[in-house]
Amino acid sequence: MSGVWLCLRVVLMAAGLMGTAVSAAAQGSAPPVTALRAARLIVGDGTTVDDPVIVVRGDRVVAVGPRATTSIPPGARIIDLPGHTLLPGFIDAHVHLTSGDNDGGDMAVLRETAAHAGIYGVANARKTLDAGFTTVRDAGANYYAEVALRELIAKRVVPGPRIFASGPALGITGGHADVNGWSPTLMIPGTGIIVDGPDEVRKAVRTNVKYGADQVKIVATGGILSVGDAATASQFEDIELRTAVEEATRLGRKVMAHAHGADGLKAAIRAGVASIEHGSLIDDEGIALAKEKGTVIVPTLLILDEIVKRGAERGVPPYAIAKGRQVEPERRRRLRAAYAAGVKFALGTDATGDLHGRNGEEFQLMAEQLGAPPMEVIRMGTQYAAQLIGSEEIGVVATGHFADLVAVQGDPLRDLRVLAKPAFVMKGGAVVKSAALERSSTTR
Repeated sequence: MSGVWLCLRVVLMAAGLMGTAVSAAAQGSAPPVTALRAARLIVGDGTTVDDPVIVVRGDRVVAVGPRATTSIPPGARIIDLPGHTLLPGFIDAHVHLTSGDNDGGDMAVLRETAAHAGIYGVANARKTLDAGFTTVRDAGANYYAEVALRELIAKRVVPGPRIFASGPALGITGGHADVNGWSPTLMIPGTGIIVDGPDEVRKAVRTNVKYGADQVKIVATGGILSVGDAATASQFEDIELRTAVEEATRLGRKVMAHAHGADGLKAAIRAGVASIEHGSLIDDEGIALAKEKGTVIVPTLLILDEIVKRGAERGVPPYAIAKGRQVEPERRRRLRAAYAAGVKFALGTDATGDLHGRNGEEFQLMAEQLGAPPMEVIRMGTQYAAQLIGSEEIGVVATGHFADLVAVQGDPLRDLRVLAKPAFVMKGGAVVKSAALERSSTTR
């Protein structure tokens, strides 16, 4: 832990960012009051408000409703966003903020250090926030780098989204989280914690929680970007999966499970994981299990589309591109069937490399590939993602919730693509991105 913190502090001090933000409370002044007005509000719970007013005091929403019936306190700063739609801050339930634009596989582990993770994290956090994503669930990072980043963002040392951290993922020897194909004489770390047997699983869960994990990630099947394993292959025994869930639950944490193949996916659902990440080859039995257990699928559509369509130019290894192309046709059919059957979904991009900042493209992909209507897709990236994470303070625009707000030009219920280009972003009552068209005034 100390090495990561030191690396981040050096980076931030060099950038002149240490200690730049001081809260109003720390200065002893009353929290500022801001009122936002726009053409419409998509609340996040499936409802809308035309000609809305949202009143923010400090970091919280204190009033929300139509302009005709919602009063603005004297002295409030007014932000007018004509022609725009306001929404809750977006939530990406599967990112890797501390990742760079590398091949995504073994070479990143061989060439990069905790310092790389810290620097990538600072840069990618800013891109993600500017894209309107005020909260993310980080799906795994070595060195607990995203835990350090989470704390520095919370202290306002650097800008970025609210982070729910996993720490390193749990994987088996020779599996998706391991680094394979090299000489056995080389001691190479995995892309996660390599564990075999329930005792090692239990200790790894405890270790991650000790160092600050908000949830635990386990790798239940092979993957696309790993050498030597099939995406369809199961990678943990049932007792190992149950141990992970039982220990995490005892410690107040949920478990997210990487899973492409149907058998490993079903084993993870039976063990009680909160979500299946990817879910590419879920079969009819898996769909029924997910509905019964209330398991959420986070389909991460953008990353696999990128691997299949742009893998070569992104430097993705040929074996990974081949795996992606093998999975792709069936993935679209199976995920669409799962949504049609009523399985719960939440938005997640698996953002790495140049996908950071492009997170909003996932909304349109979910509509196209799942067959979901725009309002439901928006709820997947707001309310439903918040429910998966387990936070009651985000995901909808409501009194008492964090003032996380995004404004986009036009109406996303008519064109979801506008969600990829937010004009205005507020996180916790602070404006972090504002287009030139914003008009600001003060009530008297």
